[in-house]
Amino acid sequence: MTDVLVRRGAWLDRVNPVTKLLLAVLLSVPLFASIDVVSALTAIALQLLCMPLTGLHPVTVLRRMAPVVLFAPLAGLSMLLYAEPEGEIYWRLGFAVVSEGSLALAVAVTLRVIALGLPTILLFGRTDPTELADALSQVARLPSRFVLGILAGTRMLGLFVDDWRTMALARRARGVGDRGALRRFFSMAFVLLVFAVRRGTKLAMAMEARGFGSGIERTWSRPSRLSGRDAVALAAGILIMALSLGAAVAAGTFRFVWS
Repeated sequence: MTDVLVRRGAWLDRVNPVTKLLLAVLLSVPLFASIDVVSALTAIALQLLCMPLTGLHPVTVLRRMAPVVLFAPLAGLSMLLYAEPEGEIYWRLGFAVVSEGSLALAVAVTLRVIALGLPTILLFGRTDPTELADALSQVARLPSRFVLGILAGTRMLGLFVDDWRTMALARRARGVGDRGALRRFFSMAFVLLVFAVRRGTKLAMAMEARGFGSGIERTWSRPSRLSGRDAVALAAGILIMALSLGAAVAAGTFRFVWS
């Protein structure tokens, strides 16, 4: 079903992965300058408008953003209960106070978490790990041993998901997967940890035997280069942040994080 929901030949596919990393930083770090609703909503809206450029279907984005949306309110809960009271007091219990100011701050923090998570989903939803490794080594000039280690670990993530699904089906087939969800989770997690250690040891030995740990300078079969498209992407990222923070200033809601 995922293949049906993904569009082919997206504009962002030809942006260098290193540029995507810079964009992820550019679309997140400036948002820490202010805690307000307007800048977060503006950033989210502008990023969603760029979704057709990523090649991801909205359903795919919603499914991947579900954990972020689910846990984002937890970040605002502490602000809701323990922020400095401002304006009208709605509820009080000991040190916990819900006021007009704390409610607005909680909403702003919740939206800020979503605005920080969305760029990562949009930028790296279709990025191939091998292309990322090529870019990190050739463009970012990171050590090849470090890059190849990251690539090998990334490739293992899919196997962990398959192992978890296989263990769940095997336990259900034996009649031991229907009760005790918490105990089942920890037992399966321990088994998966054992699998990970064994598989990682074998993979490290195999890579070492094939010369991946050698200090000799490596060559790369696929060149990774920057282009004018990368400059356009960075300019668009700067524009999104400028519009987001500018909208907060224009609306009078800009609230410097240390103030």
